[in-house]
Amino acid sequence: MKDLIKTFALSLAFVGMAWSVQAVGTQTEAAPLDEEGRNRAAIAAALQAWANGTGSPYDLLAPDARWTIAGNSLGSRTYESKEAFLRDVIRPFNARMAHRLIPTVHRIYADGDTVVAHFDAKGTARDGKPYVNSYAWILRLRDGQIVKAHAFFDAHAFDDLWTRVEPAGSS
Repeated sequence: MKDLIKTFALSLAFVGMAWSVQAVGTQTEAAPLDEEGRNRAAIAAALQAWANGTGSPYDLLAPDARWTIAGNSLGSRTYESKEAFLRDVIRPFNARMAHRLIPTVHRIYADGDTVVAHFDAKGTARDGKPYVNSYAWILRLRDGQIVKAHAFFDAHAFDDLWTRVEPAGSS
């Protein structure tokens, strides 16, 4: 776990430096985006669609995507496919919500095939209590699809929702 946290911290530092260098470049809006730009734009658009209620970042998951929830939450492990992740985490999570989760993006960094998204998300659980969490996702893309992900978030907030609220339709 310490190695994963160290890798995450180093990745954030490296991507931040790469993003800073790119930000001072002279690329014009008319210039075609490179792989890094396309990847960053795809994740930004998916997060915006999620915020608008018109889509989801999970729409970008490749069928064989591996999604790892880091840490020690009740959901922490590696899910070996898009369907496993949606079935075991996303659908049960959404079934616990009365009002959908809405993200507020702080930063999106890109370095080649990797995009790091830092955002907060808020919603209301079925019991009327708010759900609020902060997230950092490290996403590897290939051909516009997410093929590998590492998600970091507040395990206490997730576990509280997971154990406190029964999913709709499970009674």
